[in-house]
Amino acid sequence: QVQLVESGGGLVQAGGSLRLSCAASGRTFSSYRMGWFRQAPGKEREFVGVINRSGDSTYYADSVKGRFTIWRDNAKNTVYVQMNNLKTEDTAVYYCAANRGLSNREADFDYWGQGTQVTVSS
Repeated sequence: QVQLVESGGGLVQAGGSLRLSCAASGRTFSSYRMGWFRQAPGKEREFVGVINRSGDSTYYADSVKGRFTIWRDNAKNTVYVQMNNLKTEDTAVYYCAANRGLSNREADFDYWGQGTQVTVSS
């Protein structure tokens, strides 16, 4: 069992930056690929990016590529996402999730955090 807690959300102006953190419980954090997803009002949850177990490989959705950076600190059981040049369309609840497998499909992630709100104003 893994429990995930996101933090760092808030209100920021367009063009600004935020860093989200996701702290995981348990001693097996390094055995999970960690993903970030987001859900905007009235829309389905969508994939943002993922990082592999060792932290040396990442993959991003086209909509955030070049603006968002995901990294992890396995010693601290924490995964991060740095979000730069934020746009109003980035407004959403952001979730981190853990996956023992290799899929990036939302349905294949085993554990989820409760989410943190990010609001980007124009």
